[in-house]
Amino acid sequence: MKKIGLLSDTHGYLDARIRHHLRDCDEIWHGGDFGTAAVVEELAQLAPLRGVYGNIDGRDVRLTQPLVQCFEVEGLRVLMTHIGGYPGHYSPAGRALVAEHRPGLFISGHSHILKVMPDKARHLLHLNPGAAGRHGFHTVRTLLRFEVENGKVQQLQAVELGSRGSEGKGE
Repeated sequence: MKKIGLLSDTHGYLDARIRHHLRDCDEIWHGGDFGTAAVVEELAQLAPLRGVYGNIDGRDVRLTQPLVQCFEVEGLRVLMTHIGGYPGHYSPAGRALVAEHRPGLFISGHSHILKVMPDKARHLLHLNPGAAGRHGFHTVRTLLRFEVENGKVQQLQAVELGSRGSEGKGE
């Protein structure tokens, strides 16, 4: 069993609340738009990090993070890319990636909208953790926490980190 912290769209911002909610994770996954290499480095110090670069990420982030990640954890095939869409509204690239890799879990970011949606036709679960950073149109900063065991996502929790303009002080 692995405890996973999933976030996206930090746009160069990490606060005490984010660190608090990721502190006991076995792995941290980031769905793109880190914003700075410093965010990559800080997250990697908290736990092993798997991420993808997003459309706002510069060369410094793109040197360490791929456009697409496909991997297996605890029997679950995971596909992650920043701009992938969601069931019924996949981007063309997202649709092609899902068809090619046939994941059980498809993760994307970009929209700043938290989504947890099954895709029954493709036999997968789609997760978008929303945005953990302070830049964008979202009103509440969010991330997801869950466990992966025996090929399944379990104990899924949506975590609200406060309003987009709030400075997190921990719990």
